Amino acid sequence: AQSAGAPVEADISKLEVGQQIIVKWRGKPVWIVRRDEKALATLSEIQAELRDPGSDESLQPAYAKNEHRSIKPEYLVVIGICTHLGCSPTFRPDIGAADLGGDSWLGGFFCPCHGSKFDLAGRVFKGVPAPTNLRIPPHRFVGDDRILIGQDTGAA
Repeated sequence: AQSAGAPVEADISKLEVGQQIIVKWRGKPVWIVRRDEKALATLSEIQAELRDPGSDESLQPAYAKNEHRSIKPEYLVVIGICTHLGCSPTFRPDIGAADLGGDSWLGGFFCPCHGSKFDLAGRVFKGVPAPTNLRIPPHRFVGDDRILIGQDTGAA
């Protein structure tokens, strides 16, 4: 039932700041990342470097069309598939990574297959092959430590 699209519940009670967990929904990896205030502050610093900083051309529910692309700023819930050719980028939270631009890299996701880069809100950088931001799946919180992926906030 889950592979056919049924919602999947994720326990985030043990997810530490700066960490990522991966759950499967509809056969796709869904990343849940817990961001701290420092990571959230970087989101406004790099807007000029992003292709679609306002997520106007990207797919996400209305409740995630904001700078942090999430319901609760602390948690990013995103489908872990590159919008270029469907590869799976890697989580690269390491600020200043030399292989990703040094001081200009403030953490995010990198697709080593073709070089696409995304920030910690899943927004795509300019000048890379990926055409749009990473997709945000429908989801909602069902408590302080559980997320239901595949069902919107308005659903019962």
